[in-house]
Amino acid sequence: MSIIKVAPRGFDLTDTYDFTGTISGVDAGSMVKISSQTASASSSISFTGIDSTYRTYYFKFINMHPATDNVLFQMNGSTDGGSNYNTTKTTTCFQAFNNETNTQEGLQYATGGDLAQSTAYQLISTEIGNDNDQSTSGELWLFNPSSTTYVKHFMSRFQCYYANDNSTDIYIAGYLNTTSSVNAIDFKFSGGNIDDGTITMYGIA
Repeated sequence: MSIIKVAPRGFDLTDTYDFTGTISGVDAGSMVKISSQTASASSSISFTGIDSTYRTYYFKFINMHPATDNVLFQMNGSTDGGSNYNTTKTTTCFQAFNNETNTQEGLQYATGGDLAQSTAYQLISTEIGNDNDQSTSGELWLFNPSSTTYVKHFMSRFQCYYANDNSTDIYIAGYLNTTSSVNAIDFKFSGGNIDDGTITMYGIA
């Protein structure tokens, strides 16, 4: 298979790309899989060991399915290795939505989804149903969590199967308002267990 220099989306001409989809070059390998956890009637899923090895941590969520109907998927950070998940947060939230009958649709700033200097868990999805086919999937980025100078910015985007059969695309962004290192993060539903779903954590240099 011959290799040529091209510039697919997200890469520049210093990258090498072949038709098999293999990437090599200056940007290749910058995202490293650290660990993956699959829920099975789990009260929460926590990732510890976040440190200065990587400046950015990326989390991928696949089909997070709640045991309880109409619950939020949430996150919180820790500065003490997971003994407490109670970092102070200031955030903003907006969402787009449409239902299966095309009778409820819109794009809105969701004031009920944001926090202002709160240690509470931050929602990262809307209310998810627990029907067999309902779940939420998405991603979350945490930037420079080991800094002892700056607050810790993060952002997330999730596609949700809302409990009342809406498709909802929800965006959260904000900062963990601490200059201490954030070294653990916890994910859970606002009620009941995580019945199923996989979360994978990656590090980006």
